[in-house]
Amino acid sequence: MVATSSKGEPPDDTGSAEPPPSRVNHLLPPAPAKRLLQPRLPIGVAVMAALVAVAAVILIVTGALVLLNAYLGQTVIPSNLLITSTIDTFGAAILLVVGAALIALARGLWDQELWALAVTVGILFTGLAYEFFTASLTVLFVVALILFIYLLAVRHHFY
Repeated sequence: MVATSSKGEPPDDTGSAEPPPSRVNHLLPPAPAKRLLQPRLPIGVAVMAALVAVAAVILIVTGALVLLNAYLGQTVIPSNLLITSTIDTFGAAILLVVGAALIALARGLWDQELWALAVTVGILFTGLAYEFFTASLTVLFVVALILFIYLLAVRHHFY
């Protein structure tokens, strides 16, 4: 009796142990590599970053005008253009440094960096604690509390 294959054909006696190449048409092409997902910028964080940047620009311009007025004399910049007239040069330098730090904070918030979230939440928490313990529960306290809760709610957007 001759052995037959499942299709009724006699086996191949060529002595090769390799099976014939198989064709598979049902496999999908390889999936593209997953890209890292960047969180979308929440609108409240964008508004907060813009407001922080505007405040920083105001501080920098004020500090620069006071320094220019102190070193170049009262004739270059009229005193009515200055936001404050009772600040000395050391205070103006502090305004410049704080303004630069706020620019960095605004950029960090815009880029959704975790350190910027931590600094902003820390500043808000410190302000809330100060307002609470000095018994000045005003509209500013409510706004700071809403911002604090909002930042905690959108913290998963930061990386």
